[in-house]
Amino acid sequence: MTGMVLAVLIGLCVAVVAALALARAATLWRDYQQRLHEDTQQTLDGAFLFLDLTQVSPARLFALAGMLLVGAWILMGAWSLLPLVAVILLLPPWLLRHMRQRRRQQFDAQLPDFLVSLAGALRAGAGLQPALQHIASQSRPPLSQEFALVLREQRLGLGLPQALQSLHTRMPTDSCGLMVSALLVASQTGGALAETLESVSRTLRSRLHWLGRVRALTAQGRMQSMLMASLPAGLLWVLSQLEPEAMRLLWHTWWGGTVLGIIVVLECAGIVWIRRVATIDV
Repeated sequence: MTGMVLAVLIGLCVAVVAALALARAATLWRDYQQRLHEDTQQTLDGAFLFLDLTQVSPARLFALAGMLLVGAWILMGAWSLLPLVAVILLLPPWLLRHMRQRRRQQFDAQLPDFLVSLAGALRAGAGLQPALQHIASQSRPPLSQEFALVLREQRLGLGLPQALQSLHTRMPTDSCGLMVSALLVASQTGGALAETLESVSRTLRSRLHWLGRVRALTAQGRMQSMLMASLPAGLLWVLSQLEPEAMRLLWHTWWGGTVLGIIVVLECAGIVWIRRVATIDV
């Protein structure tokens, strides 16, 4: 009798813990979806891609289900899907950060030539707003899109300082901040704006040069992170071909799936750590 009561109490405790865990998991999943939706919308709006995410969500769910089915067919085990699920959850935020970083790098690379052209137009006697409009129309995205938005905000009644601050909010880089500060100071103090822009252009060009040298010198570290991350995957494939019976325990048991999950987490942590070591701010 006592054993039965104890078993019922243990079952109730397990059920309560499972219910709390499921509720917490549902809350985390809703928070993840909301953050991913906001991050995706912000990234798309920043890239001037105006899409309705409610229409994209079904395609995303079908892609997720397809990846899980393909992974289940390849790995031939439910527990082996845990690393794939972790990758699927972590991949969208990483892709969004990569898209934003790439767009900011393209914008910074276009700034020196843009400032030289703007300084030349000012020396020729053009006003700041007509010069911005002409040069922005002749430039390539993302610079043309960002300055077109600045000019559009000015036409709607927003002042130049506020429009430039909005530009810096959309492009929070050191190069954009330096350009915005130079334009604001020169417009408020009435100094030689063309000379200031040329000086800023030389500074930005020199900074891009040193950034390129730093990337070249740290390329070995980044390559090592990719090689070290690919070695375990290659070793698993080789061992699966040489000893399929021994490796079957890794692919078709719950503790084998747990080991694979730990390997994926450690691999990601190692890649992040090596890349942070190899990243040098200039």
